[in-house]
Amino acid sequence: MSVMRSILLRAFGRPRGLLGRLGGVIMARTNADCGAWVTDLLEVESDDRVLEVGFGPGVVIQRLSSLVPAGSVAGIDASPEMVGQARARNTTAVGDGRIDLRLGSVEHLPFDDGSFDKALAINSMQVWPDAVAGLREIRRVMKPGGRIALGFTSHSGQPREGVVEKIVAAGFTAARLMDGDERFCALATKAS
Repeated sequence: MSVMRSILLRAFGRPRGLLGRLGGVIMARTNADCGAWVTDLLEVESDDRVLEVGFGPGVVIQRLSSLVPAGSVAGIDASPEMVGQARARNTTAVGDGRIDLRLGSVEHLPFDDGSFDKALAINSMQVWPDAVAGLREIRRVMKPGGRIALGFTSHSGQPREGVVEKIVAAGFTAARLMDGDERFCALATKAS
């Protein structure tokens, strides 16, 4: 692995240490607009149970919490630094039990089958060890008819090609791409 790739992964892919904390501050600013756009495309309803995979500094988690006053938000992130930043950003809602943030990986989600109405990931899938396995695990924890959205900014390094095919390979249906200003989103549904 090149030195530059290692530095970028430590700051943004799997944030650790000082670079990870700095990466979290940068991600809070650069991913907020994409996160808002993706949550709008996902059509989050007030009583939904929503999962965010790779929540980073918790900016989208914060937005989701305001969108689901009668629902709940959960998240998983592989970085202790990001879990800390997200918990700090959402202290009240975490304390009230409206937000559940956990350290872990997409390959082994610590949630029961059929737990969520909606799921999303922003600039995350490109660093998963096995994207299709991660998507299958997300599918497992989603309710039948649940919707998934995978958002990517132009800085993510994720090519558009192959994203829909990975979602379909994981068992989702009605997969399609939506284009935005310097970003794109893949949307799909878990069949009933």
